[in-house]
Amino acid sequence: MKKLNELLQELGISKVRLAKYLGVSRQMVYNYLELENMNKWPKEKKILLYKLLDIEDDDNGTFGNIKVTTDYLMKVESRLNLGVKSTSDLENYFDFNGLKKEEQTLISDITYLLKEKLIEEDKRNENFYAFTYLYHILQSIDNVPEIKYLFGYLSKTTGFVDPNEFKFNEDKQFIFEGIIHSALTLYNSGGASKSKLIDSHKRFVQEIEEKKEEKLSRTQQLNTTKVQALKELGYTEINEDNAAEVFEKIAEIQSRKV
Repeated sequence: MKKLNELLQELGISKVRLAKYLGVSRQMVYNYLELENMNKWPKEKKILLYKLLDIEDDDNGTFGNIKVTTDYLMKVESRLNLGVKSTSDLENYFDFNGLKKEEQTLISDITYLLKEKLIEEDKRNENFYAFTYLYHILQSIDNVPEIKYLFGYLSKTTGFVDPNEFKFNEDKQFIFEGIIHSALTLYNSGGASKSKLIDSHKRFVQEIEEKKEEKLSRTQQLNTTKVQALKELGYTEINEDNAAEVFEKIAEIQSRKV
Protein backbone atom coordinates (compact mmCIF):
# COMPACT_ATOMS: atom_id res chain seq x y z
CA MET A 1 0.00 0.00 0.00
CA LYS A 2 3.00 2.24 0.46
CA LYS A 3 3.67 2.02 -3.29
CA LEU A 4 0.05 2.95 -4.03
CA ASN A 5 0.26 6.00 -1.76
CA GLU A 6 3.47 7.08 -3.47
CA LEU A 7 1.91 6.59 -6.91
CA LEU A 8 -1.18 8.62 -6.01
CA GLN A 9 1.05 11.40 -4.71
CA GLU A 10 3.14 11.36 -7.89
CA LEU A 11 -0.02 11.53 -10.00
CA GLY A 12 -1.32 14.43 -7.89
CA ILE A 13 -4.54 12.62 -6.98
CA SER A 14 -5.86 13.97 -3.70
CA LYS A 15 -7.79 11.86 -1.22
CA VAL A 16 -10.86 14.03 -1.87
CA ARG A 17 -10.81 13.38 -5.62
CA LEU A 18 -10.15 9.67 -5.14
CA ALA A 19 -13.04 9.51 -2.66
CA LYS A 20 -15.38 11.10 -5.20
CA TYR A 21 -14.17 8.72 -7.91
CA LEU A 22 -14.72 5.67 -5.70
CA GLY A 23 -18.02 7.01 -4.37
CA VAL A 24 -16.99 6.84 -0.71
CA SER A 25 -16.08 9.30 2.02
CA ARG A 26 -12.58 10.71 2.36
CA GLN A 27 -12.20 8.90 5.69
CA MET A 28 -13.04 5.62 3.97
CA VAL A 29 -10.24 6.25 1.46
CA TYR A 30 -7.82 6.72 4.36
CA ASN A 31 -9.12 3.45 5.82
CA TYR A 32 -8.58 1.63 2.52
CA LEU A 33 -5.04 2.93 2.24
CA GLU A 34 -4.25 1.67 5.75
CA LEU A 35 -5.12 -1.93 4.80
CA GLU A 36 -2.36 -4.52 4.28
CA ASN A 37 -3.04 -5.11 0.58
CA MET A 38 -5.58 -4.66 -2.19
CA ASN A 39 -7.24 -8.00 -1.43
CA LYS A 40 -8.67 -6.37 1.70
CA TRP A 41 -10.48 -3.75 -0.40
CA PRO A 42 -14.14 -4.19 -1.39
CA LYS A 43 -14.10 -5.90 -4.80
CA GLU A 44 -15.97 -3.15 -6.67
CA LYS A 45 -13.69 -0.40 -5.29
CA LYS A 46 -10.59 -2.40 -6.16
CA ILE A 47 -11.83 -2.82 -9.74
CA LEU A 48 -12.51 0.92 -10.01
CA LEU A 49 -8.99 1.74 -8.84
CA TYR A 50 -7.41 -0.74 -11.27
CA LYS A 51 -9.50 0.74 -14.07
CA LEU A 52 -8.32 4.23 -13.14
CA LEU A 53 -4.67 3.19 -13.14
CA ASP A 54 -5.10 0.95 -16.21
CA ILE A 55 -3.75 -2.23 -14.61
CA GLU A 56 -5.09 -5.79 -14.22
CA ASP A 57 -4.08 -6.25 -10.59
CA ASP A 58 -1.23 -5.57 -8.15
CA ASP A 59 -0.20 -9.16 -7.52
CA ASN A 60 3.25 -8.54 -8.96
CA GLY A 61 3.86 -5.16 -7.37
CA THR A 62 2.45 -3.26 -10.34
CA PHE A 63 2.05 -0.02 -8.41
CA GLY A 64 5.78 0.25 -7.89
CA ASN A 65 6.56 -0.55 -11.53
CA ILE A 66 4.35 2.07 -13.16
CA LYS A 67 6.29 4.75 -15.03
CA VAL A 68 4.50 8.07 -14.69
CA THR A 69 4.97 9.69 -18.09
CA THR A 70 3.14 12.74 -19.38
CA ASP A 71 0.97 10.50 -21.57
CA TYR A 72 0.10 8.18 -18.67
CA LEU A 73 -0.66 11.12 -16.40
CA MET A 74 -3.02 12.67 -18.95
CA LYS A 75 -4.85 9.38 -19.48
CA VAL A 76 -5.31 8.83 -15.74
CA GLU A 77 -6.53 12.42 -15.36
CA SER A 78 -9.01 11.89 -18.19
CA ARG A 79 -10.40 8.70 -16.62
CA LEU A 80 -10.55 10.37 -13.22
CA ASN A 81 -12.50 13.34 -14.61
CA LEU A 82 -14.95 11.00 -16.33
CA GLY A 83 -15.43 8.97 -13.17
CA VAL A 84 -15.70 11.82 -10.71
CA LYS A 85 -19.15 13.29 -10.31
CA SER A 86 -19.46 16.34 -12.51
CA THR A 87 -19.46 19.78 -10.93
CA SER A 88 -22.59 20.57 -12.93
CA ASP A 89 -24.75 19.96 -9.85
CA LEU A 90 -22.98 22.87 -8.18
CA GLU A 91 -23.77 25.13 -11.12
CA ASN A 92 -27.31 25.37 -9.76
CA TYR A 93 -25.84 27.21 -6.79
CA PHE A 94 -22.62 28.79 -8.10
CA ASP A 95 -21.88 30.87 -11.15
CA PHE A 96 -18.75 29.26 -12.57
CA ASN A 97 -18.59 31.69 -15.47
CA GLY A 98 -15.10 33.17 -15.76
CA LEU A 99 -13.48 30.60 -13.46
CA LYS A 100 -10.61 28.42 -14.65
CA LYS A 101 -10.99 24.64 -14.60
CA GLU A 102 -8.74 24.27 -11.56
CA GLU A 103 -10.71 26.99 -9.74
CA GLN A 104 -13.98 25.16 -10.44
CA THR A 105 -12.40 21.94 -9.19
CA LEU A 106 -11.24 23.70 -6.02
CA ILE A 107 -14.77 24.94 -5.28
CA SER A 108 -16.12 21.44 -5.91
CA ASP A 109 -13.51 19.81 -3.65
CA ILE A 110 -14.08 22.32 -0.83
CA THR A 111 -17.87 21.92 -1.03
CA TYR A 112 -17.57 18.12 -1.05
CA LEU A 113 -15.26 18.17 1.96
CA LEU A 114 -17.46 20.62 3.90
CA LYS A 115 -20.53 18.46 3.39
CA GLU A 116 -18.62 15.32 4.35
CA LYS A 117 -17.41 16.90 7.58
CA LEU A 118 -20.80 18.36 8.47
CA ILE A 119 -22.53 14.98 8.36
CA GLU A 120 -20.06 13.33 10.75
CA GLU A 121 -22.43 12.81 13.66
CA ASP A 122 -19.76 12.59 16.37
CA LYS A 123 -18.18 15.92 15.31
CA ARG A 124 -21.11 17.61 13.57
CA ASN A 125 -21.61 20.42 16.07
CA GLU A 126 -17.88 21.06 16.48
CA ASN A 127 -17.31 21.12 12.71
CA PHE A 128 -20.24 23.48 12.21
CA TYR A 129 -18.64 26.11 14.46
CA ALA A 130 -15.19 25.49 12.98
CA PHE A 131 -16.52 26.16 9.48
CA THR A 132 -18.52 29.15 10.71
CA TYR A 133 -15.28 30.66 12.02
CA LEU A 134 -13.61 29.79 8.71
CA TYR A 135 -16.37 31.68 6.89
CA HIS A 136 -15.75 34.72 9.11
CA ILE A 137 -12.02 34.51 8.41
CA LEU A 138 -12.53 34.29 4.64
CA GLN A 139 -14.63 37.46 4.80
CA SER A 140 -11.62 39.29 6.25
CA ILE A 141 -8.89 37.75 4.11
CA ASP A 142 -8.39 40.88 1.95
CA ASN A 143 -7.91 43.13 4.98
CA VAL A 144 -5.74 40.84 7.09
CA PRO A 145 -2.78 39.43 5.10
CA GLU A 146 -1.71 37.31 8.07
CA ILE A 147 -4.70 35.04 7.36
CA LYS A 148 -3.09 33.88 4.12
CA TYR A 149 0.26 33.45 5.89
CA LEU A 150 -1.44 31.29 8.53
CA PHE A 151 -3.14 29.15 5.89
CA GLY A 152 0.23 28.70 4.20
CA TYR A 153 1.90 27.76 7.49
CA LEU A 154 -0.76 25.15 8.31
CA SER A 155 -0.59 23.74 4.78
CA LYS A 156 3.16 23.29 5.22
CA THR A 157 3.01 21.73 8.68
CA THR A 158 0.40 19.22 7.51
CA GLY A 159 2.63 18.20 4.60
CA PHE A 160 0.59 19.47 1.66
CA VAL A 161 3.20 21.90 0.31
CA ASP A 162 6.95 22.39 0.54
CA PRO A 163 8.03 24.37 3.67
CA ASN A 164 10.17 26.64 1.49
CA GLU A 165 7.25 27.60 -0.77
CA PHE A 166 6.23 31.28 -0.51
CA LYS A 167 3.22 32.39 -2.56
CA PHE A 168 2.69 35.76 -0.88
CA ASN A 169 5.07 38.41 0.49
CA GLU A 170 8.09 36.17 1.11
CA ASP A 171 9.77 38.29 3.81
CA LYS A 172 6.59 38.82 5.83
CA GLN A 173 5.46 35.23 5.36
CA PHE A 174 8.89 33.97 6.47
CA ILE A 175 8.82 36.12 9.64
CA PHE A 176 5.23 35.17 10.42
CA GLU A 177 5.95 31.45 10.08
CA GLY A 178 8.95 31.74 12.39
CA ILE A 179 6.89 33.51 15.06
CA ILE A 180 3.95 31.10 14.77
CA HIS A 181 6.27 28.10 14.94
CA SER A 182 7.89 29.43 18.12
CA ALA A 183 4.49 30.12 19.69
CA LEU A 184 3.09 26.68 18.82
CA THR A 185 6.27 24.99 20.03
CA LEU A 186 5.76 26.68 23.39
CA TYR A 187 2.06 25.74 23.36
CA ASN A 188 2.70 22.06 22.54
CA SER A 189 5.51 21.78 25.10
CA GLY A 190 3.11 22.65 27.89
CA GLY A 191 5.19 25.65 28.96
CA ALA A 192 2.38 28.08 28.21
CA SER A 193 0.03 27.48 31.12
CA LYS A 194 -3.32 29.24 31.45
CA SER A 195 -2.29 30.93 34.69
CA LYS A 196 0.73 32.51 33.00
CA LEU A 197 -1.35 33.89 30.15
CA ILE A 198 -4.32 35.38 32.04
CA ASP A 199 -3.02 38.96 31.70
CA SER A 200 -2.15 38.46 28.06
CA HIS A 201 -5.62 37.12 27.31
CA LYS A 202 -7.20 40.03 29.16
CA ARG A 203 -5.31 42.44 26.89
CA PHE A 204 -6.47 40.41 23.89
CA VAL A 205 -10.12 40.70 24.96
CA GLN A 206 -9.70 44.41 25.74
CA GLU A 207 -8.26 45.13 22.28
CA ILE A 208 -11.16 43.31 20.61
CA GLU A 209 -13.72 45.23 22.68
CA GLU A 210 -12.04 48.53 21.85
CA LYS A 211 -12.15 47.72 18.14
CA LYS A 212 -15.84 46.87 18.43
CA GLU A 213 -16.57 50.15 20.20
CA GLU A 214 -14.59 52.08 17.60
CA LYS A 215 -16.48 50.37 14.77
CA LEU A 216 -19.82 51.04 16.48
CA SER A 217 -18.89 54.68 16.97
CA ARG A 218 -17.98 55.06 13.28
CA THR A 219 -21.24 53.39 12.26
CA GLN A 220 -23.29 55.68 14.49
CA GLN A 221 -21.41 58.70 13.19
CA LEU A 222 -22.02 57.67 9.58
CA ASN A 223 -25.73 57.14 10.24
CA THR A 224 -25.95 60.58 11.82
CA THR A 225 -24.20 62.12 8.82
CA LYS A 226 -26.49 60.24 6.44
CA VAL A 227 -29.58 61.53 8.22
CA GLN A 228 -28.21 65.08 8.08
CA ALA A 229 -27.42 64.74 4.36
CA LEU A 230 -30.92 63.52 3.57
CA LYS A 231 -32.42 66.34 5.60
CA GLU A 232 -30.34 69.04 3.86
CA LEU A 233 -31.23 67.65 0.44
CA GLY A 234 -34.90 67.25 1.28
CA TYR A 235 -34.99 63.46 0.84
CA THR A 236 -36.38 60.81 3.17
CA GLU A 237 -34.31 57.86 1.91
CA ILE A 238 -31.45 56.83 -0.36
CA ASN A 239 -32.47 55.28 -3.68
CA GLU A 240 -30.94 54.66 -7.11
CA ASP A 241 -31.92 58.10 -8.35
CA ASN A 242 -30.39 60.15 -5.54
CA ALA A 243 -27.60 57.87 -4.24
CA ALA A 244 -24.74 59.73 -5.96
CA GLU A 245 -26.04 63.10 -4.73
CA VAL A 246 -26.53 61.85 -1.16
CA PHE A 247 -23.07 60.30 -0.98
CA GLU A 248 -21.56 63.51 -2.29
CA LYS A 249 -23.43 65.46 0.40
CA ILE A 250 -22.21 62.99 3.08
CA ALA A 251 -18.62 63.57 1.96
CA GLU A 252 -19.19 67.32 2.10
CA ILE A 253 -20.59 67.16 5.64
CA GLN A 254 -17.66 65.02 6.80
CA SER A 255 -15.20 67.51 5.32
CA ARG A 256 -16.76 70.32 7.38
CA LYS A 257 -15.74 68.49 10.55
CA VAL A 258 -12.10 68.10 9.59
